[in-house]
Amino acid sequence: MSAPIEDFLTMLAAERGAAANTLAAYRRDLEGAEELLGDLAVADRAALEKLGPAWAGLAPSTVSRKSSALRQFYGFLVDEKLRKDDPSPALPRPPARRPLPKILSHSQVEALFQRAELEAESETPAALRQLALLELLYGSGLRATELVALPLASVPRDAPFLTVTGKGSQQRMVPVSGRARAALSRWLAVRPDDGPFLFPSRGKHLTRIRLYQMLKELALRAGLDPAKLSPHVLRHAFATHLLEGGADLRVLQTLLGHADIATTQIYTHVDAARLVALVNERHPLAGGGRGG
Repeated sequence: MSAPIEDFLTMLAAERGAAANTLAAYRRDLEGAEELLGDLAVADRAALEKLGPAWAGLAPSTVSRKSSALRQFYGFLVDEKLRKDDPSPALPRPPARRPLPKILSHSQVEALFQRAELEAESETPAALRQLALLELLYGSGLRATELVALPLASVPRDAPFLTVTGKGSQQRMVPVSGRARAALSRWLAVRPDDGPFLFPSRGKHLTRIRLYQMLKELALRAGLDPAKLSPHVLRHAFATHLLEGGADLRVLQTLLGHADIATTQIYTHVDAARLVALVNERHPLAGGGRGG
C-alpha cells in the first residue's frame, strides 16, 4: 500500500478517533481501488471513472461506502498539499436507498415495559437485570456495545448521568431517568460481585448476542413480534420519541454520540403524516386566510 494511504489512516486514527473496525474498512476499500487503478495518489478523473463499471455488480450501499472512503482520501491529499486537484467528483454516486429504521410505537414500548416490570416483581437477579438493561436502552439511547460494556464505576452517585465510552473511544455524558436509576438500584442490590462491569457474565460482561436474545424473548412474552425488537430498535425509539416530544436535533446528536448531524437525521426519522399535521396546525397560514 502507498504511503499516502497509510498517512491518511494514521490521520483518521489520531485526529478523528476512528475505531479499529472503521480503519480496517477504509483500508480494504482503498486497497481494493488501488488494485484496480494503481497508485491512488496520482490517479486522475479518467482513472476514477473506471470504477463505476468495475463496481457495477455491487450493492448501492457498498458503492456509496467505497466512494466515500475515496472522497475523504482525496480531500486529505488536497488538505496536506500532496496534490493540487481533487478528482473525486468522477466517482460513482449511486442514489441513496437507505431503508428507514424499524419503529416501535408508544403502546408497544409500554407493553414491553409492563411485562418487564411484572417479571421484576419476582426480585430475581435475571428479571432485575433485564429491567435495568431495558431502562437504559430506551431511557438513555445507548448502543448495545456501550451498554453491555458499562463499567460499574460509570453508575452515577449523585448526578443523574452516565459516562459512556462510544465509537472511537469518545466519551460522552448521557442522562439517566429517575426510572432507570431506580431499576439500577434494584439490580445493584442483587448484582453478583463479579468483576468491574455493571452487567457481569462469566468473569467478563454480558455479550451483545445475549442482550439481543433477551430482548427477543421478552418481546414474545409481551405479545410483540420478536422480529421487530432489537437493541438498535430501542435506541431508535428513544431518539424518535424524544424528537416527537420537541427535543432539539443538536442535543439529540450529543446524546446519541453521533459525530455527524446527518447521521442523527437518519436515525431520528419522524413519520411524514405527523409532520404534515404539525405544519397544518402550527404554520402561520394554516386555518385559511392571511389575516390583516
